Amino acid sequence: MSFRAIRVFKDEQGHRVDTVTLEEHELHEGDVTVAVEYSDVNYKDGLALAHGKGVVRTYPLVPGIDFAGTVESSAHASFAPGDKVVLNGYGVGEGHDGGFAQKARVPGDWLVPLPEALTTRQAAAIGTAGYTAMLSVLALEDAGLTPDSGDVLVTGAAGGVGSVAVALLARLGHRVIASTGRPAEADYLRDLGAAEIIDRAELAAPGRPLGKERWAGAVDPVGSHTLVNVLAGTRYGGTVTSCGLAQGPDLPGTVLPFILRGVTLIGIDSVQAPMDRRVRAYERLARDLDLTRLEKMTTVVGLDEVPDVAGRILAGQVRGRTVVDVNA
Repeated sequence: MSFRAIRVFKDEQGHRVDTVTLEEHELHEGDVTVAVEYSDVNYKDGLALAHGKGVVRTYPLVPGIDFAGTVESSAHASFAPGDKVVLNGYGVGEGHDGGFAQKARVPGDWLVPLPEALTTRQAAAIGTAGYTAMLSVLALEDAGLTPDSGDVLVTGAAGGVGSVAVALLARLGHRVIASTGRPAEADYLRDLGAAEIIDRAELAAPGRPLGKERWAGAVDPVGSHTLVNVLAGTRYGGTVTSCGLAQGPDLPGTVLPFILRGVTLIGIDSVQAPMDRRVRAYERLARDLDLTRLEKMTTVVGLDEVPDVAGRILAGQVRGRTVVDVNA
């Protein structure tokens, strides 16, 4: 049975993107076939559609690093037709056909059973961004952070990871400081639960190796000078999670926050995270994420609108989460 998909190609004309009709046998190998209901657009998806450099490892490819839907057929012991599932990472949308299609076929070991409290639309709204935010929150908690520890900073707060991190931390009782370069988003961030808004300019330029101790923990999807300044402003014994590189992959700082204040820097990997941690993250998202706030940060588009959204997400013009209804 044929279905619609977005596919990227590379030929003598270079990298190009088309909306095509595929047959199931054209998909990559796997032991579970899923009727995709929703996907979402992430920064990495924007790169895959724009030029593919550093993201797309094989052509032709269906991009989309996330999807949620219903199992159609399965040769995997853990899944049966009718099961609701979600997938994030594992190279899907990079080296294996992904979620920008009405069907997907993947190894069952990559799929997470969807908690009953979440719909497939909500799972796509969470996506890699929200799942990464939850992994960051779990890491902060495992390091001992509690609401009594002090303020928690979230950088890139109006983006996908940042929006969910703000909502989660606020719901869990933390006083959240949100950093953004878009002043117009202040009301949006306060509505998500931020208690204080700071301009990203305070953090984006080269700064001092150590600054005033301002926050007990932080979630940083930005990297570069921003992460260095976040570390410099972290209180003694505090913890910072690094989960992105929106400003850059470099870390142009010093070891002083680590050896003078005992600050801990934890790297967050969402692509190859162990399954038990994925399941834990989704169980906590189902319990701790305010789904009303998730809805407020979510925009839904159809498959044909994805290339435009991808361009805008690379330009920093997209706030919150963009869900793709692949059947619209």
